Amino acid sequence: MEQERQHGSWYLGPIIVVALLLGVLIGKGWERTGHATETYEELKTFSEVLTQIQKHYVEEVKAKDLVQGAIRGMLSTLDPHSAYMTPEMYKEIQVETKGEFGGVGIQIGIKDNRLAVIAPIEGTPAQRAGIRAGDFITKVNEETTKDLTLMDAVQKMRGPKGTKVSLTIQRDGTPDPLVFTLTRDIIKIESVRSKVLENNIAYIRLTQFQESTARDLSRVLKQFREQKLPSTILDLRNNPGGLLTSAVEVSEQFVGSGKLIVYIKGRDGRKDEYVSRAKEQLEEYPMIVLVNEGSASASEIVAGALQDWGRAVVIGTTTFGKGSVQTILPLADGSGLRLTTAKYYTPKGRSIQTTGIAPDIVVKPQPATVAKLGDKDGEGKSQKPKETTQPALPRAGDETTSKSNGGPVEAFGDTPLEEDVQLQKAVELLKTWKIFKELRPL
Repeated sequence: MEQERQHGSWYLGPIIVVALLLGVLIGKGWERTGHATETYEELKTFSEVLTQIQKHYVEEVKAKDLVQGAIRGMLSTLDPHSAYMTPEMYKEIQVETKGEFGGVGIQIGIKDNRLAVIAPIEGTPAQRAGIRAGDFITKVNEETTKDLTLMDAVQKMRGPKGTKVSLTIQRDGTPDPLVFTLTRDIIKIESVRSKVLENNIAYIRLTQFQESTARDLSRVLKQFREQKLPSTILDLRNNPGGLLTSAVEVSEQFVGSGKLIVYIKGRDGRKDEYVSRAKEQLEEYPMIVLVNEGSASASEIVAGALQDWGRAVVIGTTTFGKGSVQTILPLADGSGLRLTTAKYYTPKGRSIQTTGIAPDIVVKPQPATVAKLGDKDGEGKSQKPKETTQPALPRAGDETTSKSNGGPVEAFGDTPLEEDVQLQKAVELLKTWKIFKELRPL
């Protein structure tokens, strides 16, 4: 970390830091006289403000804190997904894409100008306690989230294993706020889970798109091919996304080689196309993709590509609608920028930003009941008056009474399989698909 400067020359530091930052944002704009002059004039005002704060503010403040605050403010004027990352935050982002980090297990975003749960991660404190996709987080440890950036909210929810954090949730259809007290844990994400349903349906659930997801999926698909399973269900519900390259590598395993998966378009209007390069000739088999409001970003890329190419029937509810690309830009001091640099589009040119992917067949989930006042929370502790919560849900891997291959079926997601109306609809459709295919005219 950079050491604090002496009072005599500290105000020059912010000018240099911001100038370097603007150089990253503007790029070749510095070569244009008009842009350079305009930027210099604004930096003069910025320097003047810093000088006045240094001379007259009631308390002494550090130059580093002022500069970081100014950078955060600058990025918050762009969009909810652009943010400044301290060196500690930047390291966490790098760790997260590899599938392990500390926290409560919630992927968050901004929806309707509020901090929203995109999806809880399976097997985590948040999922076990009953936090759902679509919930709005109004407070973290009694601190309002109204003016928090996404990165700040993440930082407040992250923490060492065993420590506690309190989240106040506003849920549609629930008049009173729900208060959850969660114990942080090490979040390990197993991005690919699979099972054989009804003796002949390959079921694959992707929980997130990481560096290893496509490789793990390839291994699972090979096993299913060896079993000669005639149909597949790809479950992307409550999958908040992840790496763009992972989404492309997953998609190409279903659509084959030489197919456009997604293209991104930035401020200059140039298209960057991502085309599949599958090495194997794929078999055509009936396929269904399950999505819901917790399916976002990379999940929407996959669902949109398979839908546009007519490779799969999409079932569920409209997805989250996060169709912008964030690029992580490292800075010299070990910090970084998370900057929106483009929007992505499906092969047919659909932008899903704010609109999402609409399913071919709409199937709404079975409504869950909310615990009454006085019921216990997800950790077995009685709630205070006006604090209600969802009963603890089965963890991924718990056994239910449903059967598959003569044995118990694991409960993937938020609902046991016998209560999962979306999954049941997918199974019924695949059975019907087979019946119609075998029909022959007299």
